[in-house]
Amino acid sequence: MASALMGLSLVMPARAQEDINPKDDKVVAIVNGHEIRVSEVQMATDDILGQLPDMPPKLRYPFVVEYLIERHLLAQYAVKEGIADTDEYKRRLALYQAKALRDAYFYQKIRPMVTEDMIRKAYDDEAAKLQQTERVRARMILVATEKEAQDIEKMLASGQKFEDLAKKYSLDGSKDYGGDLGYFTAAEMVPEFSKAVFALKVGETSQPVKTDFGWHIIRLEDRKQGAAQPYDQVKQAIRNVLLRQKVGEVMQKIREASKVEILDEDLKKYAEEAAKAAKNFQDNKQPVDQTGATLAPATTGAGGDNAAGDATSGKGDLQLPAQPAQ
Repeated sequence: MASALMGLSLVMPARAQEDINPKDDKVVAIVNGHEIRVSEVQMATDDILGQLPDMPPKLRYPFVVEYLIERHLLAQYAVKEGIADTDEYKRRLALYQAKALRDAYFYQKIRPMVTEDMIRKAYDDEAAKLQQTERVRARMILVATEKEAQDIEKMLASGQKFEDLAKKYSLDGSKDYGGDLGYFTAAEMVPEFSKAVFALKVGETSQPVKTDFGWHIIRLEDRKQGAAQPYDQVKQAIRNVLLRQKVGEVMQKIREASKVEILDEDLKKYAEEAAKAAKNFQDNKQPVDQTGATLAPATTGAGGDNAAGDATSGKGDLQLPAQPAQ
């Protein structure tokens, strides 16, 4: 788990530290003789990224420059007042030096391992799988008994709207969206439900369908083959996942060749529990594509074009339980 977290942090510097042509690395400010260049602004941006998301993009650059000016002013006065000779400073310097070396190692050694060809191949492989998968969009009304489902059938036959009845009677979370489940594949739902919905024609409504969750009335809204998001929109996400994989591979080799001792007994116990939890998660999670990044069109809310479903659609109640990865 620690390696996974470290892998995530190692991926981050790649976003800001793009190669800079020396002629473009201009001086943007001078603090008592110290030159602040574009490259330093980029590295600082990466360090304080968490403080910037809610700030308008046009204000981020001057914010980071001002941050650097204040940092250098304080650093210069720290030197004047002898802070550089204290144990506190030396401890911090060792910590920051390790971070700087780690980031530089990632940027110079690991990042080049993920090439454009690798990213493109991962995209093409998963896009091809997605295009072979039919997805449907459906609405559903879930009730507890067959009698209630039959009553719903009669109300529909009398001309009442499916959406209105779903909002009024359905026990499923999708009721807030008129029973809309969004788009999904057959594998995402329990077998009885999938068999019924995929047998319908667009616009048709099923007879009552029984599953372990209750009785369902289903209306098919649409069918379509899977389609991947444009490459440019998911390229960075795929790159980051592949980078995490590379970090994991490198870290495993380094740890195997190194000696790491945990001396704190409580920490040993927590580490063992974390390792067991991580293994249990890996053994029980659903198989995912090799990139770990969805290529299906992503939306929010029920009724959206989201092949994977989302927390607000109510579809989670019908999804199959996690199967062990093969």
